[in-house]
Amino acid sequence: MGLHKFKPIPSGRMGILWTLASVKDAVLIEYGCMGHMLYARAFLNRAGVPKACNLYSTHIDETDIALGGIERIRKTVDYVVKNSPAKVIFLLPSSVPQIIGTDLPAICEELQPEYPHIRLLPFGYGGFDITQRRGVQEALLLLVGTLPVKTEKTREPTFNIVGSCADLFNFHADANEIIRIMEGAFNMKPLCIMTSNASVEDIEKMGGAHINLVLRREGEPAAKHLQNNFRIPYYSERPYGIDGTVQWIENIAEILNITPDAEFINSQREEAIRVISSVKPIFHHLINDHPEKVKLSLGGHADVVNGILRFGCGEFNLPKGKCWCDSPEMSGEEFPYFTEEQLMQNVSEQKDGILMASGELLEWAGRNRMLQISNPDEKWRINPYVPPLVGFRGALHLVELWANETYNKH
Repeated sequence: MGLHKFKPIPSGRMGILWTLASVKDAVLIEYGCMGHMLYARAFLNRAGVPKACNLYSTHIDETDIALGGIERIRKTVDYVVKNSPAKVIFLLPSSVPQIIGTDLPAICEELQPEYPHIRLLPFGYGGFDITQRRGVQEALLLLVGTLPVKTEKTREPTFNIVGSCADLFNFHADANEIIRIMEGAFNMKPLCIMTSNASVEDIEKMGGAHINLVLRREGEPAAKHLQNNFRIPYYSERPYGIDGTVQWIENIAEILNITPDAEFINSQREEAIRVISSVKPIFHHLINDHPEKVKLSLGGHADVVNGILRFGCGEFNLPKGKCWCDSPEMSGEEFPYFTEEQLMQNVSEQKDGILMASGELLEWAGRNRMLQISNPDEKWRINPYVPPLVGFRGALHLVELWANETYNKH
């Protein structure tokens, strides 16, 4: 592994870990080295996932690697079954077992008859050839492919959120705003928030929902599986801005063939416009006379960058600066993926304007840490009730951030 100034792209194993770690009534066993789960728990505590899925590590030594021994897995599974009320045990390989070819699915198949009352669910992608985003995608797909059971639709309309995971910055607040909007516009309640606030039972009941709301493209394969097997339609979009959120609601209404609450939508829209109107003249002046001062540059998950860009440079008319995504798999002409050298050069060139990126990058560049929109993070995020970035309230939050950033520079 080469030297990095910033944290390298996380592996698929980390994507899976961050996806599963918030699932309640479950246990995650890693067939890996001592210390792995201690570091994982430290990150999860900082990210706002203090307790949900219990994390265990088997530890491995030279004998396990040389002889392919699996006795540690057997003993760890047996210990967990006897000392935990979990409904499901997730098994995840670290890089060494993945490289030497440890067959976790076969091991689970062999062990499963010994523990008929608890589900053993193996995951792959422990090596370094698969990145975080692919790990998230595969974890979501395996969860919906194995845990949901056939069930009738709920009597009152309900929805699932797919793709709200601990690796996304501000994931709790954004999911809460979407829940608030769905309840206000459609009087619909969530059935499962996968995975940031989900239990095993919640995932099992996902088939009873009337629509799946996909918050990131990694969740689309899982949503397609639920559509094919449970006939649940899905909508893949993150709602940003005022007009963007109204359009998001209208698109969902069209899929469900129901009429949203016009009073709720109008009141939310009018309130947001009224609040934002106080700073509109300032931005109008800067956009016309000093556009470089309000040029909006964004870096992070491609779906987050795309959504904030549509609001900031579309609805709000800010000039567009440099925009990039943090994953080579999602890179394209509009949102390229930068190497470290390219990233440092592009950020260094953005001396003016508004820069929204990871906490790590903002700290390195000496820029405003309040403008963070992605991870890696450098702070504790234990409060799930901070302002969102999505929805009507997210629009107010973003404009306030932009206003303070331009004010502080003048």
